[in-house]
Amino acid sequence: MPNKLAGSTSPYLLQHVDNPVDWEPWGPEAIGRAVREDRPIFLSIGYSACHWCHVMAHESFADEGVAAVLNRDFVCIKVDREERPDLDAVYMTAVQVLTGRGGWPMSVFLTPALEPFFAGTYWPPTGRHGMPGFPQVLAAVSDAWRTRRGDVERQAAELTATLAGGPPEPTGGGMPGPELLDHAAAALARGFDARHGGFGAAPKFPHPMDLRLLLRSAARSGRTHDVQMVAHTLERMAAGGIHDQLGGGFARYSTDDRWLVPHFEKMLYDNALLATAYVEAFLATGREAFAAVARSTLDYVLRDMSDPAGGLWSAEDADSEGEEGLFYVWSPDEIHALLGGDEAELFCRVYDVTAAGNFEGRSILHLPQPVEAVAAALGLEPEVVRRRLAAAREVLLAARGRRVRPGTDDKVLVAWNGLAIDALARAAAAFDEPRYAAAAERAAGFLLEHCRDASGRLAHQWRRGTASGLAFADDVACLAEGLVSLYETTFAERWIVAACGLADLLLGADDSGPLPESAGGGFVDPVSGGFFQTSAAHERLLVRRTDLLDNATPSATGMAATVLLRLAALTGRDRYRRGAERGLAAVAGIAGRAPMAVPQSLVALAMATAPTEEAVVVGDPAAVATRRLLRGLRSRFRPFAVTALRAAADAAPAASPRPLDPLFTGRAGVSGETTLHLCSGGTCQAPLSGAAAIAAAGGA
Repeated sequence: MPNKLAGSTSPYLLQHVDNPVDWEPWGPEAIGRAVREDRPIFLSIGYSACHWCHVMAHESFADEGVAAVLNRDFVCIKVDREERPDLDAVYMTAVQVLTGRGGWPMSVFLTPALEPFFAGTYWPPTGRHGMPGFPQVLAAVSDAWRTRRGDVERQAAELTATLAGGPPEPTGGGMPGPELLDHAAAALARGFDARHGGFGAAPKFPHPMDLRLLLRSAARSGRTHDVQMVAHTLERMAAGGIHDQLGGGFARYSTDDRWLVPHFEKMLYDNALLATAYVEAFLATGREAFAAVARSTLDYVLRDMSDPAGGLWSAEDADSEGEEGLFYVWSPDEIHALLGGDEAELFCRVYDVTAAGNFEGRSILHLPQPVEAVAAALGLEPEVVRRRLAAAREVLLAARGRRVRPGTDDKVLVAWNGLAIDALARAAAAFDEPRYAAAAERAAGFLLEHCRDASGRLAHQWRRGTASGLAFADDVACLAEGLVSLYETTFAERWIVAACGLADLLLGADDSGPLPESAGGGFVDPVSGGFFQTSAAHERLLVRRTDLLDNATPSATGMAATVLLRLAALTGRDRYRRGAERGLAAVAGIAGRAPMAVPQSLVALAMATAPTEEAVVVGDPAAVATRRLLRGLRSRFRPFAVTALRAAADAAPAASPRPLDPLFTGRAGVSGETTLHLCSGGTCQAPLSGAAAIAAAGGA
């Protein structure tokens, strides 16, 4: 019989609905049962695309004997970390304190008061490689609970006190200075892998926020080495097996140091953040190859991750037909059967498909040599080789589409969609590609309309017609960031109005004063100035801590500071700038000790400490001159700039105030022509119109 997960909307929880374990979702019913029955809680946290979550489920949670012990001795609670990042953050910290490492599946034992006392990640069904078997762990924990209750509760109380960490210290020192950016760039240079790109050793993660920080460091300092680190990393990643050479998009990380063998799951946030990094690298270097990777990544997202209702799905699994990576790997025989002699030989040569393979006897497609080098060795023109390879990839992609696909987690998460909207909007502007703008608008409109709870508050997620969970701080900040980029691409002011509403939600106040707690906003830590993950309207957990550290996605504090600074520059609202500066002050100490823990905050710091460039355009958005001017502005990497546009008839302030009115005050069109008002650091040039404006913007 299905367990109590049957009513869940989470694909991850539904994967466990037929386990013999009496799983319950997190909530008052399960917690109340633990209190009544005086049983410890076994809390298992994972996500649908997690390979080792599937392994532990198959080995242990599907085992009748293991399930009998769990059901007898524990109240078993299963949580999707993507649905409840607040729970995940609290108990992952406990795992890290107890074991020195973290990861998923997360396995935590709690008292009925929800205090953790023992934890780990994956345990095998029998002891191996120095790890105890999961049944041994269960027996030891159960015995400790029965016979050494006082010790267990004392350890749980001590660990809980450690997690709480006492009240945060006021920063006092104010916002950090730009010297932290040089410190961060130097730290990245020390960890840079000059051979394969990226930072550190295997397993190797993409670190797109670090790459974006380096591009800003280079724009500010003129250091060419910062750009070279970014370019080399992006080149090697694009050539590696972590990059889907047929369908586009990137896997979560590489298990080796040369980007060859990925952990095959594909996450929306990785692809959104990497697409943005490739767009910015294209603008900073002019390399068309980076633009091509950004396009193929976004095309993958729109092709394979789009919900018909308008949002974007969360993830694709690493496994299909019970095997990791099976969907993506090839043998020479398969290639020859699909392409035939010469084309198959060329494809196998370029993408390193061999009889021996490079992954469990089969081959992950990658580019060990540039196409130009293979063409030269074969005496062929590079362009001819590229055309032949493009045709071959279409054939193989169609054939791969007939395979059994990995599972898809089809929930729509607001924060990750915000990152994707940001990427799509930036790409639309950089490449003058309207379909990306249309996709971003569709997703943004969907989130703002449909990701609402019964009270109309922004929700955390949506799946198959149902929105659930109150939005967390990163949901609010990431969506606001996407909306600001969408405004700067389309110049539809409804997006700025919505972004300002989200900024007010972050700060817990608007122009008229504080918002009620029931609004689900007010994430500011009044002591440190950083941003809590949760608001007062969220469930009260064991501890409430500020979200300062970036992980695979930006921290709430880093993203809030970023979008508040952009909105301050566009609207002139000083309270947005003050909120950003307080958030940056909260991370100053961490940034000084470990800058790679807070790259998104340092991206914001780069903008906060650079002269902000304002490009205010007055003219007909559809006019040829206006479009040429915008193409000029958008053809360059302008990380410390904001751009706004209004038609001449709409430039003057209206009877009802609009957020952008201060930016356009006193900035009219000249002689009926498209006019550009350029300011930097508070100093404005004389307005330029017509051909002069286009030339100043870099247009042609």
